[in-house]
Amino acid sequence: MKKLTVLLLVFCTSLVFTVEATAQKFSGLDKSPADIAYYPASSKETDKAARVIYSRPQLKGRSLAELAPVGKVWRTGANEATEITFYKDATVGGKTIKAGSYSLFTIPGEDEWTVIFNGNLHQWGAYSYDSDADVVRATAKASTDSEALEAFGIAFDDDGNLVMGWGTTRATLPISY
Repeated sequence: MKKLTVLLLVFCTSLVFTVEATAQKFSGLDKSPADIAYYPASSKETDKAARVIYSRPQLKGRSLAELAPVGKVWRTGANEATEITFYKDATVGGKTIKAGSYSLFTIPGEDEWTVIFNGNLHQWGAYSYDSDADVVRATAKASTDSEALEAFGIAFDDDGNLVMGWGTTRATLPISY
C-alpha cells in the first residue's frame, strides 16, 4: 500500500510540473505584427472618426504582385483580415457607409485598387471571403512613390483619406466624415 501511495504521489507531482511548464510557454513574435491607424492620428484628439486594425507583412525580397496579385481579392495585410471601424457615418469613394466595423479587402490593380468593405468580421485571410456580404465597394487611386516600404502600411492622411502603401505602390481612398 505504501508503494502505491508513493507511486501515486510521484505521478501527481510530475503531472503538476508538466502542466505548469506547458502553461507558461509563449509563442514567439509574429513575423507580421499587428498595427492600428486612427483618424485623426493625434493622440490629443479624442473624437476619432475611424480606426483600422491590420497586420504588416514584409516583402523580404518578394514582389508586391506575388503577395497581393493584381485582379485578386486580398486580405489587405497578413493573418486575420484587416478590420476598419467607422465611429460615425462616412462617405467612401462617393458612397455612404454607416458607422460600424467591417472587414477590409482590396483587389489591387495597375492604376486603381478596388476597396471592399465587407460585413463578415473575424475572417482569417480572404479564404472565406463572401462577396454577398459586401457593404460598399469603392475605388482607390494607385500611384508610385520614390520611397520603398519593406513592410505594408496603412495610414490616414491629414484629410482623413485612407492610404495603403507597400514597396513603391500607394493606393489612396477618398473618405469624408
